[in-house]
Amino acid sequence: MFQMGGVGPMFGQANHCIVYAPEKIQYAIDRYRNEARRLYHVLDKRLGEAEYLGGEYSIADMAAYPWCRNFERYGLDIVTVPNVKRWLNAVGSRPAVQTGVEVLSECRRAKPITDEVREVMFGVTQYQRR
Repeated sequence: MFQMGGVGPMFGQANHCIVYAPEKIQYAIDRYRNEARRLYHVLDKRLGEAEYLGGEYSIADMAAYPWCRNFERYGLDIVTVPNVKRWLNAVGSRPAVQTGVEVLSECRRAKPITDEVREVMFGVTQYQRR
């Protein structure tokens, strides 16, 4: 639930404002970066109590990891959240996770975000029936 109600929506907004938005609005960037950093500290507290989000490795870790691995994007100094750093290393060292990250990297290399893609994702075209 934490990923669906906090990490996903807030990190998604941060990513949009920082990476994809054509107009860089500093208020929005700051607002979502601050919220992302706050959530990292919530994660750090939880991960100080358990090795993984649900105690044992589970779908909770699988769902949160992709959002959390790009902490630099949010201006987070990873040393301020040592439990998150440990968790990122543990989850990121899993072979299936490494395979998934490589698949994503290949997709990004093969399909860069062009103006046309950006229009479909974020512009008027996203609302058109296809």
